Amino acid sequence: MRIEWLNQGTMVSGSATSEGVSRRGFMKAGAVAGGGLVLGFFMPGAGRWANAQQAPAKVYEPNAFLHIAPDNSVTVQVNRLEFGQGVQTSLPMLIAEELDADWSQVHGALAPAGDQYKDPAFGIQITGGSGSIAHSYTQYREIGAKARAMLIAAAAEQWKVPADQVKTVKGTLIGPAGQKATYGSLADAAMKQPVPATVTLKDPKDFKLIGKPTKRLDAKAKSTGKQQFGMDFKAPESKVAVVARPPVFGAKVAKFDASKAKAIKGVIDVLEVKTDRSGSGVVVIADGYWPAKSGREALAIEWDTSGVDKVSSDKQLAEYKALAQKAGTPVRTADTSRLAGAAKKISAVYEFPYLAHAPMEPLNCVVDLRKDGCTVWAGSQFQTVDQGAIAATAGLKPEQVVLNTMMAGGGFGRRAVPTSDYLVEAVNIAKVWQAAGHKQPIKVIWSREDDIKGGYYRPSHVHRADIGVDAKGEIVAWDHVIVGQSITSGTPFEPMMVKNGVDSTMVEGMGEPYEVPLNLSAHTVKTNVPVLWWRSVGSTHTAFVMETLIDEAAHAAKMDPVAYRKKLMGEKGKRHAAALDLAVAKSGYGKKALPKGQAYGVAVHESFNTVIAYVVVASVKNGTPKLHKVTAGVHCNTAVNPLTIEAQIQGAALMGLGMTLPGAAITLKDGVVEQQNFSDYTVARMTDMPVIDVHIVPSNDPPTGMGEPGLPPLAPAFANALFKLTGKRLRKLPFDLASA
Repeated sequence: MRIEWLNQGTMVSGSATSEGVSRRGFMKAGAVAGGGLVLGFFMPGAGRWANAQQAPAKVYEPNAFLHIAPDNSVTVQVNRLEFGQGVQTSLPMLIAEELDADWSQVHGALAPAGDQYKDPAFGIQITGGSGSIAHSYTQYREIGAKARAMLIAAAAEQWKVPADQVKTVKGTLIGPAGQKATYGSLADAAMKQPVPATVTLKDPKDFKLIGKPTKRLDAKAKSTGKQQFGMDFKAPESKVAVVARPPVFGAKVAKFDASKAKAIKGVIDVLEVKTDRSGSGVVVIADGYWPAKSGREALAIEWDTSGVDKVSSDKQLAEYKALAQKAGTPVRTADTSRLAGAAKKISAVYEFPYLAHAPMEPLNCVVDLRKDGCTVWAGSQFQTVDQGAIAATAGLKPEQVVLNTMMAGGGFGRRAVPTSDYLVEAVNIAKVWQAAGHKQPIKVIWSREDDIKGGYYRPSHVHRADIGVDAKGEIVAWDHVIVGQSITSGTPFEPMMVKNGVDSTMVEGMGEPYEVPLNLSAHTVKTNVPVLWWRSVGSTHTAFVMETLIDEAAHAAKMDPVAYRKKLMGEKGKRHAAALDLAVAKSGYGKKALPKGQAYGVAVHESFNTVIAYVVVASVKNGTPKLHKVTAGVHCNTAVNPLTIEAQIQGAALMGLGMTLPGAAITLKDGVVEQQNFSDYTVARMTDMPVIDVHIVPSNDPPTGMGEPGLPPLAPAFANALFKLTGKRLRKLPFDLASA
């Protein structure tokens, strides 16, 4: 087995031995240039993805590192992508807590692609599924605890005292007679100590960092403009590439005239290149972005769109609605015979459009392709998959590809694509560039227009629901059909995620946590629009449907919507009830009268094992909805960094609000995406931001995910408030009060 470890920014190779190494043990590497203590951690890839790919016994790879340097600085190698969610602070906090490190001397570094950095649960290197803290909580704490034990052993040996008489405080070892030594001064000696087989982790009552609001390690660099993102990076002598991609997904170049493009100063070459979905395009390569972009605008291209499906949104919606009237593939069965005789009946059809990810930093990467290897710099959420795709495209082995993880300006899933579309395209550009006689590295830059029109959207969906409520307000029958595309069909994740032909992400969140007789089925449609997970995945639409329908049932039962929800939750909704109770108590719901023209709205939803409850205050002025305040009750078990949790809720809630705003939809006509920039594709802005108060349910249980769960309940809570104001039930996103 090969390992790599971090030493002052340099990656060095070595060989692992089996001596003293267990499945959940550590391995101790020899001292490297500059000295210091370096630990790598082993964890089995026990997640559903890992199990589906290979036998669990084979997945024992080191996937995190700690380096204590002689100057007492502590560098934590973060096995994730940092793109705003705060893992470059929260993961080092876990190690620093158990290490008793001086937090002012702790640094985080983004790990490149490598087997040693695989997610302990998923078995691949990934930033997604809200799993960074949830999956690495024990892993990173054990790294810190074992390193601390080795430092104590080294000090005890040097001072000739029992190890249990050596204490640690903020990066300093203290002996029984007042002896003192910094971690850095004993790091080399600690390397010679045996790695303890087991350690006792701290009791939560003794935490000094975990659970405390902690400012981010990258805040200063980002706020001063010094942080380097992928878009900022340029390899020596690299040239910039901008691609003219087909207007219809999968179309090809019939012919093109590059004469005007080549006449622009700075343009070096214009070449045909393979693009995503078996299509082709034209790449303009120049000395900089502006001449490359100008060259692309000067191209004359004729496209061959024959043989590819040309989707139109209006036609697709009609087809989806027709399908929704028929039962699909069963997902969950229940008796629906009592629908006909129900005292009250709720019938609803919901519409959800395609949505673009639209991160602030569009896609980009730098590729340096050589005969014996390839080096790539990119803000990847999917290092293992991307490394393999790059290698396959370049005709190399994965170990010949170095994929450096760059800081990214958002992603929301778009940088975790099973096809590795933008990276495969970039390698294809490098190949044709070299075939044309050039050698320089290539930097591929997507414009905002490229990003909005570039595909891999949150799928469009239609829901049809028929609910029967008896005279006592009880739901006696619920028949439900969902229509949409699968995001995992045809990908390596299909065996784990698709059951009986239904993508589990399409139906996740349906029925939960309520004890209702839900009969659920789904139709999976295949069409020529590339789709992908989007922040909170299926819960982006299922939460809206569930929480507005439950609210409607509460109204039909003439019950308070909070009390009605809690009545339906039963035993399986304890965490939901705790989050909801907290949000209600902190918001003043039921106790505090609102100004005339304002109303409360409520919603609660679980995704990625975290429950978020929102109580919102909204109004309507001149037909336009306005969200004034959001009170959040959060149940994520242990809150590692409350500041990060607050930021995640604020960002996710604003993104959830964005789904409701006019223009927040991707539409197609004759196969062409009609939107191209923020002028015609709406995202929430600062002026839309409500006051958001975040309150966390206390818990010492292992943490659950936080990156995505804050998004789903926002839109339904807002819609429920608007019903109180207008009497209209909103059945589609974005909101349209005029047609409701």
